[in-house]
Amino acid sequence: MVAMVTEAWTLAGCGAASSKSPAAAAQEVPVLLHPTPKKPAPSFRAVAVSSSKCNDRDAVVVGRRRGIASCLLAALAVASGTGAGAARAAILEADDDLELLERVKEDKKKRLQKQGLINSSAAETGYLQELVYKLSKVGQAIDKDDFTAAGDVLGPDAGAPWVQNVNAAFSKFSSSSEEKSTVDSFNSSLASLITSVSKSDAESSKSAFVSSATALEKWVSLAGLTGKLKGF
Repeated sequence: MVAMVTEAWTLAGCGAASSKSPAAAAQEVPVLLHPTPKKPAPSFRAVAVSSSKCNDRDAVVVGRRRGIASCLLAALAVASGTGAGAARAAILEADDDLELLERVKEDKKKRLQKQGLINSSAAETGYLQELVYKLSKVGQAIDKDDFTAAGDVLGPDAGAPWVQNVNAAFSKFSSSSEEKSTVDSFNSSLASLITSVSKSDAESSKSAFVSSATALEKWVSLAGLTGKLKGF
């Protein structure tokens, strides 16, 4: 074997130039003839799978970033909408407060004007005070079935002078439609009371008396005369 190697070595022209002996060369031949196997290069499929995994991982990262960005934008939009809604609500509430304040001021102004009118109208206040006294006497007489006494207080009909004076006071102190409507109700009940008393009709007289007193009480409250009339 060594002889064959030496001959081959000589034929290759390496006998004189090489400093190594044929024996040493024989030992290196197997190395040259059987080189160390190299690691196989990755196949296209493996590269594709690896590349696909990387792309998927990048897509997940991008998807997460986009999802977070969308959530942030949505939160900002909601916050912005809530803030705008709160601002609009605050403006509307402020407008309501101003409107309410204006109404309060207007009502106070009207009450002061009405009080000034009442304080400067002693004659009309006296007519209304007389009405309260008359109704009190009529109620007591009806309760005793004394229709004669009740008739003497009321007079023969609704055209009596004292009724005209009372209506003059009503007209002066009534400014709203509700006050005027209440005056009409009172006059209607008073007319029924006078008629019922003249007929000595106990039930009708009592009913008309209650209606008259109720209407008068309501009007006094509406006109701001509460506390101004005695015995009411």
